[in-house]
Amino acid sequence: MTTSVKPVETRRLYQTIADQINSLIRLGSFQAGTRLPPERELAQQLGVSRPSLREALIALEIRGQVEIRMGSGVYVCEGSTEEPPLTSMGESPTELMQARAAIEGCVIVLACTRLTPDGTARLQKSVDTMRELIAAGRSPLEPDRQFHMTLAEIAGNSVLTRLVGELFDGRNDPIAAKVSGLAENITTWGVALSEHERILRTLESRDPIASQAAMRSHLKASEERWVGGV
Repeated sequence: MTTSVKPVETRRLYQTIADQINSLIRLGSFQAGTRLPPERELAQQLGVSRPSLREALIALEIRGQVEIRMGSGVYVCEGSTEEPPLTSMGESPTELMQARAAIEGCVIVLACTRLTPDGTARLQKSVDTMRELIAAGRSPLEPDRQFHMTLAEIAGNSVLTRLVGELFDGRNDPIAAKVSGLAENITTWGVALSEHERILRTLESRDPIASQAAMRSHLKASEERWVGGV
């Protein structure tokens, strides 16, 4: 008779922090209807970074344990005392962006040495489409993805292309999607557009060092807008 063994779940940091907050709610430290301590104070109390705390709070909001009220604070919801440990809602948005910066910072160096007029035209089309959608008040997510995928394709490494696509699509995980909904707007997309334009200019100048710096700067800024802006 064979016995099936259930794989052990790898715990993300935001899950561990969410479980700590869950325990405090269950023990009565945070009562239903009350506001949690300010972010800085709670992060110090738990011994964690503020971005990681934000991710944990967003995960708890998805589950219905807390309510994030922009400009007011985070409040404990009714019926939050009997929740089990938090299951995974996807990769940490912060870690996703850091991984993208590491990989795409290398990808763009390869792309810079292999750029052709056709590749430049494809990148320019993505940027132009982003600009048109932003002007129309619509999300430019698809041409944004196409810009990064085109760079990976120009680099000429199928494994890197797959990784770039998988990391970008990590934004569709529940926790990343919630972060996007809270942090992204036409203003932040306009800033991202200018960063894409800068990346394209450095590529056209065939300067791999400047291109790498522009890409990593863009993804670091995106991380700060994405998680820091929540």
